[in-house]
Amino acid sequence: MDATYDLIILGSGSTAFAAALRATSCGARVLMFEKSVLGGTCINWGCIPSKTLIHAALYKHEALLGSRLGIGSDENAHPVDAERLFKHRETVVARLRQERYLDVLGSMKGLDLVKGTARFSDSRTVVCDDRHYHSGRFLVATGGNPRIPNLPGLEKCDYFTSRSALLLKKFPASLVIIGGGVIAVELGQMYHRLGCRVTILEHGPRVLPTVEHELSAALEGVLVKERITVVTNVKFCSLDRLGELNVVYADVDGMRHKFTCEKLLIAVGTEPATSGIGLETTGVALDNKGFIITDRQMRSSVAGIWAAGDVVGKMMIATVGAREGIVAVDDMFNEGCGCAIDYLAAPMAIFTDPEVAMVGHTEDSARQAGFDCVVNCMPVSAIPKAHVTGMTDGMIKMIADRESGRLLGVHLVCHRGADMINEAALALHMRATVTDLATTMHVYPSIGEGLKLCAQGFNRDISLLSCCAE
Repeated sequence: MDATYDLIILGSGSTAFAAALRATSCGARVLMFEKSVLGGTCINWGCIPSKTLIHAALYKHEALLGSRLGIGSDENAHPVDAERLFKHRETVVARLRQERYLDVLGSMKGLDLVKGTARFSDSRTVVCDDRHYHSGRFLVATGGNPRIPNLPGLEKCDYFTSRSALLLKKFPASLVIIGGGVIAVELGQMYHRLGCRVTILEHGPRVLPTVEHELSAALEGVLVKERITVVTNVKFCSLDRLGELNVVYADVDGMRHKFTCEKLLIAVGTEPATSGIGLETTGVALDNKGFIITDRQMRSSVAGIWAAGDVVGKMMIATVGAREGIVAVDDMFNEGCGCAIDYLAAPMAIFTDPEVAMVGHTEDSARQAGFDCVVNCMPVSAIPKAHVTGMTDGMIKMIADRESGRLLGVHLVCHRGADMINEAALALHMRATVTDLATTMHVYPSIGEGLKLCAQGFNRDISLLSCCAE
């Protein structure tokens, strides 16, 4: 028996749910498909489990810092109870999955869920378990999967991806991470702090290659200071399994090196989940990596099919995916609304310690956009509260238009950076100037005061300011 809906969504993660909520609020009858676990990557294998473990590792690290001040005990007094910690991780994930997805699903009128894989048979029909479902509007929100590189000998190794690395039942003694991006630095620091010997191997010249180079250098310095081994400019040759150990053979600076570990983590990016869903029957255009090509309204190349989230390969974070889903639905049901995604307005964070966060233009992108830029970089050690907390590592970089003083971008590596960047995002949204930010009163002492100090640094020497000076 066939069924017809106002909107059919492939996927059930944060992107899909945001879109479904928006569509049902418009009175639409919506059908959502999910082949795996409700909630998608963020709640089940990504943001929530990773940040739960990262925060636990921070507790352990801060306890060690406290012991150096005469508070608490030394590093080895209380070993990590892995079983208890992983049970906590599972409890957090289960609770949020229930509250944010299952309970919401049960209370949403006009939304149906089908468990299974939906495949397009044409641009107006999907098929699941021999049943046909029709609509004039589709949203592809199938997300992505960890990319597995074609490395000789990898099939012999005992390796994890970003997904399976968060489902471990015990900590390995040693871990080699292939890749130096967000997953590598977040999980690498976390596992190191929980007692694992970690080596990060990055093929490029620096970790976090997509962020501003000042941030990358600052974070790499922190990781190295914590005694995490970071190796860059790595040319991977082959991998092997020797007894109980994985082995990575690689050339560094023209010399062959051998890296051994109990466990191997592959963290080289995300590939889109676009295969196996029948897109070839619709004519939807993909880029050379398989991501769905969309415009700023999230419309694909085929009328009636939109796409959002990791499957489009833009900013692959939950909040942006949700916004993309909402923009798509607004475009579907309010034609001509002018709704469009603005990636420059989206703040993002990398949950290392200190946190890396950014919003708006990079220095290069601002110049490419035609701005005559002025830049100020300030060390976090210039913030009085940083000395109170002992968290003095990091830096803040601001980019502004030289003539108007309008703030164009903020990039930082700082304790509580993920919280600080929200103020910067609001400033960019309101088209504020560095003067606006420099003359805004901030709590003293606070880490957030760093934004004000950095803004003041465009036209004065902040080392000459007294406490609380305007």
